[in-house]
Amino acid sequence: MLKGTMKKLLGVAAAAAMTLAMATVGHAEETIELNVAYMPNYASLWSVLTGIDQGFFAEEGLEIKLWEFADGPSEIAAMEGGSIDIAYIGHGAHKLCINGQATIFAPSSVHSTDKIIVLPSSEVTSVDDIANLKGKKVAYNAGSSSETALNGALAAAGLTMDDIEAYEMDATNMVAAMSSGSVDACTAWNPYSNQIMQNCEGALELEFATDSVNLSSWICLPSYAEENRDILLRFSRALYKAMAYSSQEENWDYAVGLYATQCAKDKDACMVETGDATWFSADDVKNGIADGTMQDYYQRQQQMFIDSGDVEAEVPLENYVLFDLMTEALGE
Repeated sequence: MLKGTMKKLLGVAAAAAMTLAMATVGHAEETIELNVAYMPNYASLWSVLTGIDQGFFAEEGLEIKLWEFADGPSEIAAMEGGSIDIAYIGHGAHKLCINGQATIFAPSSVHSTDKIIVLPSSEVTSVDDIANLKGKKVAYNAGSSSETALNGALAAAGLTMDDIEAYEMDATNMVAAMSSGSVDACTAWNPYSNQIMQNCEGALELEFATDSVNLSSWICLPSYAEENRDILLRFSRALYKAMAYSSQEENWDYAVGLYATQCAKDKDACMVETGDATWFSADDVKNGIADGTMQDYYQRQQQMFIDSGDVEAEVPLENYVLFDLMTEALGE
């Protein structure tokens, strides 16, 4: 009787072990590879690289494959083409989300100022005489935060695009255009703005306040959000863990180190980019949704695009910002 019982117990144990092994294999097979678009700057990489390095994405069964792009509109085009699943965007590309091309599922950072870089040929020496850009050659990148910044700078000086010689170009080409003196000014973002400042003698980077907030966010296509909510939740949970860590100033050195390695840059030179924005922690996002701060950020941002004519009419935030998914991913 005892021998029979032991055989049964051993059989149960063996079956349990086999089930566990099969479950483990099954879990391994469920690891999902995500193609994630980024831009070669700290704002784009500070959290996602932390999540990869700390193993937060691996804990969620996600393998992150990073792909570099020059700007947000190019990333959205790649998502529409099927080569990218998820992307980070800066402020300017948010108008494409408002217009229905993409869905925001996580915020990343915010800042309330913009910058324009001027050469001596611009005859601009401070934010008080930006009006001297009238008739000058100015480079910008259409559809991105570069265009947004230029419109803001011109508006502050009582000018419009019609008052300048505007040259639309890729952000990488702005470095060459400014270095050669082909243009008198430009609106770029890091790392390109740093390269321009290093290469162009006499260049000034002027910072001016705006009436809106400039946000950066994580996005996907609306169809992807509908079909892959669980994947977005897993990605978001890992991302928020990373944000909780690298948003803390004492960990900026660590995050900058990851960014410098990813983009093959000098770490000390990259440290300046930590001052580009306020980096959201998980608590910032959670509390901001609870008290309405996050909703206000996106509403004010949308109003700016309406005022500039990039968005025709007001769009309900819930049409393109997944606050419910953010709340679920952040948990209790």
